[in-house]
Amino acid sequence: MDEKRSALFTIIIIASVIVVFTAGDLIQKDRLFSETENRVLASRPKFSLDALLWEDYTGKYEAYLTDQFVSRDKWITIKTYMDLALQEKEVGGVYLGSDGYLIEKHLPSDYTNVQVNKKIALLEKLVRDWDAAVMLVPTADNILTDKLPSYAPYYDETLLLDQVAQHVGEHYVDVYSVLKEHAGEEIYYRTDHHWTSLGASYGYDAWAEYTGNEAGQYKAEDMEPVTEDFLGTLHSKVNLNIDGERICYFPKTLEEPLKVTYDLEKEADSCYEKSYLDTKNKYGFFLDDNHAFVEIETGYHNHKSLFVIKDSYANCFVPLLIPHYEKIYVLDPRYFRGRLYEFMKSYEPKRGMDVLVLYNCVHFIEEFAYIE
Repeated sequence: MDEKRSALFTIIIIASVIVVFTAGDLIQKDRLFSETENRVLASRPKFSLDALLWEDYTGKYEAYLTDQFVSRDKWITIKTYMDLALQEKEVGGVYLGSDGYLIEKHLPSDYTNVQVNKKIALLEKLVRDWDAAVMLVPTADNILTDKLPSYAPYYDETLLLDQVAQHVGEHYVDVYSVLKEHAGEEIYYRTDHHWTSLGASYGYDAWAEYTGNEAGQYKAEDMEPVTEDFLGTLHSKVNLNIDGERICYFPKTLEEPLKVTYDLEKEADSCYEKSYLDTKNKYGFFLDDNHAFVEIETGYHNHKSLFVIKDSYANCFVPLLIPHYEKIYVLDPRYFRGRLYEFMKSYEPKRGMDVLVLYNCVHFIEEFAYIE
């Protein structure tokens, strides 16, 4: 009888949990956007026979349930603390590093030679056709190796960088070496996957050396903070109760007046958008977050122009180039719908145009693409 009572009690508990969460799921309104994760959440897919048979209805519904789960953010936090109690060193694809660093996990098995070779072939053609400079920025796991948990595996990006350097030759800008030299400084955010403004300033030094400009134009003491409570995308994956960190910028980038046009319509007089500092997505302060195309007209009338093909790592880097160009065009292929070469030619002045490809190494493998 005791076994039957125990089994019945277990069934009642499980059934109660199911009923409670089902009721909560029905009562709770669907959220359109997660402020914590800074992304649009999956909406309930519309059911039809065609959707079930041909449009992966079950997969979409599973994604919907995952995104709209009752108290999802709190459950992420609970899971993280349980993993910490069990002395886990990785949660949701994020390494729990030393000194409070959260470091995005990238495994060697995540990237195949076929992927890498395909991207390098695209890059090589772009370099050949447009005489483009190439800056591929290593991710934190490759530079802050001393912050990783013991024996934590990571994708060695030096193999990729060596291949890229071999294929593009003199067009390669060596960012890895300068970042490794300054690995003891705050060159990556502790809670986010981006490099900091200080890290970008060292990237600028590598670019300056490549282009024959003077390095050291941006120093740590020249930075000014714009917020002290930034919690980035990696924090969103673990949702730990930790202090925010600082975002800084270089006021020198605003010494001359600017006209900035986003996606050919929205105009601003700055490459920084302060309204993002009141949101979760504080990194959006740089270049008004992500846009397909940004045009920057500067007060430096030197008849020089630059076209940047990039990911979000460029957002805090591009402002550092303002004193060198009269016009800077910034294109993100993830959001651009059109033929890149035709678009670039429409902005190429008679005197020619510098071209720069700037991605972090992982985004280059995963996202670099264009249509001629």
